[in-house]
Amino acid sequence: MYDPPEPGADGVRVLVDRLWPRGLSKEAAAVEEWPKAVAPSTELRKWFHGGGSAAEFRARYEAELAEPEAAAELARLRELAGAGPVTLLTAVKDPASSHAAVLAELLGTRG
Repeated sequence: MYDPPEPGADGVRVLVDRLWPRGLSKEAAAVEEWPKAVAPSTELRKWFHGGGSAAEFRARYEAELAEPEAAAELARLRELAGAGPVTLLTAVKDPASSHAAVLAELLGTRG
């Protein structure tokens, strides 16, 4: 998330966290979309950080993504990804083990 934008390479920059990252200005982030509904719920995030397994997190997160509001936002992201590059932005410390990796896989895009 804190990497500077790469004009021409990033495509649409999408923040996939529920909260705005601390200490980062909106100008510096260059976020174009912020579909909060595709971020894990606060409850799920706390459960996972409290020691929940990655496999169970993924199952629960995918169930949340099937809810109507999240499903609509996910469909919109799929449209964006089908039209060109999409870069998913997150402030988590380990994006490869986070919801962003799950989304990137579901969208076939870079996380």
